[in-house]
Amino acid sequence: MVTNRELDRTFGALADPIRRAILVQLSQGDATVGELAAPFDVSRPAISKHLRVLERAGLVTRARDGRLTRCALDAVPMRDAADWVESYRRFWEEKLDALARYLDNDDAKEGSE
Repeated sequence: MVTNRELDRTFGALADPIRRAILVQLSQGDATVGELAAPFDVSRPAISKHLRVLERAGLVTRARDGRLTRCALDAVPMRDAADWVESYRRFWEEKLDALARYLDNDDAKEGSE
């Protein structure tokens, strides 16, 4: 069972467009910090801060490879967040289905009068 703190970290990490773009890059394969920083017009320290947020959320792992730091995606926290969102989708679908049934019954009553 995923905790609220873990969900907060995941959604917080996903809230930033640069962090989402980094995750998209990592979905294509491992990358160095320099490779992840290349598409963005921000400083290397700013990218490192984004990576720390992603690490704290459990979405990214970093490993030293000689002088380089390689980053990898760990999508498990996103699956947990998607499962949480899915539970609310089902909730709202049930509510909307109940409303549709009520409206259908109400229309049928009006038609028989």
